[in-house]
Amino acid sequence: MANWIGETFTSDAGWTHLEDLVDIGDRMAGSEGERRGAELTRDALDSVGARDARLEEFDIQGWTRGTSAIRAGDTVQDCIALPRSPSESAAGELVDLGYGLPEDFEATDFEGKVVMAASNVPDHYDRFIHRREKYYHAVEGGAAAFVFRNHVEGCLPPTGSVGTEEDPIGDVPAVGVSKEVGARLARRWDGERVEVEVEADVHDATSQNVHAELGPDTDEEVLVTSHVDAHDIAEGAADNGAGTAMVVELAKALAAREDELDTKVHFIAYGSEEVGLVGSGYDAANREFDSVKAVLNSDGVVRGRTLSFYTHGFDALDSAAEGVADDFGHPVKTIPEQGPHSDHWPYVKWGVPGYHVMSETGSEGRGWGHTYADTLDKIEVRDLREQAVLLTELAVRLASDDFSVDHKESEEIAAALEAEDKAEGMKIIGDWPYDE
Repeated sequence: MANWIGETFTSDAGWTHLEDLVDIGDRMAGSEGERRGAELTRDALDSVGARDARLEEFDIQGWTRGTSAIRAGDTVQDCIALPRSPSESAAGELVDLGYGLPEDFEATDFEGKVVMAASNVPDHYDRFIHRREKYYHAVEGGAAAFVFRNHVEGCLPPTGSVGTEEDPIGDVPAVGVSKEVGARLARRWDGERVEVEVEADVHDATSQNVHAELGPDTDEEVLVTSHVDAHDIAEGAADNGAGTAMVVELAKALAAREDELDTKVHFIAYGSEEVGLVGSGYDAANREFDSVKAVLNSDGVVRGRTLSFYTHGFDALDSAAEGVADDFGHPVKTIPEQGPHSDHWPYVKWGVPGYHVMSETGSEGRGWGHTYADTLDKIEVRDLREQAVLLTELAVRLASDDFSVDHKESEEIAAALEAEDKAEGMKIIGDWPYDE
C-alpha cells in the first residue's frame, strides 16, 4: 500500500493538468477553449495509463457573452450577463427582494418590474435555494428582468446559467452584480425605474465528453467523473479544473493498482455542466443504468482540505466513505441528502448509487466560485494529493466484488426530494423528471 500512497502524494500529474486547464482561459460550454480542455484531458488520461482515451461529441445551445449594463438614474452600474440570458433589454421599477425566498416572491407584486435577489439564504432557512429557482420565481411572477446579487464581498459579480432543458435560453434578461453594486442599487434606486441590457450571441454549438477506462472488461462499471467546462469570466480552477485534475490523478493511481480492480472503472470528464448538466445528461440518456455500479463525481474538491460526500440516501456509499476515512485517519463529512446540482444527478435521479464529492470551505455558498476570483492561487497542491489518496482507495473499494450497493426505485428518490423540501424548487426550474 505504501508505494502507491507515496507515488500519489508526490505526483505532479493532476496539478500539471490543472495548470494546463487554467492557462487555456475561456472554457465556456461550446467554446474552442472547452474543446481544448477536453483534448488536453483526453491526452492526460492516455499519458497516465488509462486505455481508449477519446472524445464523444454532441450538439448544444451555444451562448457567447457580449456587453451588459444596468442603467439607473444617470449612472451605468457594472454587471455581467448570466449565461443563456436572452439578448434583450428591459426596464421597470427595481424591487429588492433581499434573499429572494419563495415567500418573498409570494408576498410581492413585481409584474413588469426588475427583481433583485441575493445569492445566499439566511442562516435560519432550512435549505439552499438555487439561482435558477429564484430566476424562475421571477419569471413566473411576470418580472421584466432579473438581477442576481452576490453575498461575497470584493466587487465580484456572480455568474451562473439560466434556461431549462426544453428552453435553453431564458425568458427575461438576467445579470449578476457584486454585493457592493447590489447594495448601491437597493439604497439609491429601490422603487425607481432601472434598465437592464444584455447583449449575447445565441448560436448552435458542439461540446464533448472525454472517456477512458481501466480494469477488467466487465459489463458493470464504476463511473469516475468531473466536468471540463468552466464559466468564461475566470480560470475555473476550483469549478471545476480541480475536479478534472482529480480524475487524471485517480487514473494514474488506479493504473498502478489495476490488478486490484474487479469492476471496470470508466472515467468521464463531461462538457457543458455549467449550462444545465448537458454532457452528463447526454451520457445518461445513452447508458444502461443497470450497468452502472456507482458514480464517483468530483465537483468542488480541493477548495478546502476536508472532503464532503453527498450520498443521496445510499447507506452503503455512506459507509464506504466513512470506512476509508477511518482507515486513513482522515476526517470526511458525509451528507445523506439529495444533491441535484452536478453531473452525478442525471444518474442518481433514476436510482443509480452516486456520490457528489466536494470539500469543506467554511464559507457560505460558492465562495469564490462563479466569480472572477476562481483562480489557481486559491488551490493547494497538498489538498489535491491528500484527497487523491482517499478517493483512489474509495474507487478501488467501489470496484471490488466485496462491495455491493442496491439501486433505488426512482419513486424513492422523488419521495426523498419531497421530504427534503427540494421538489418545489425543481418543479419551478423545470428539473422535476417524475410523473405527478
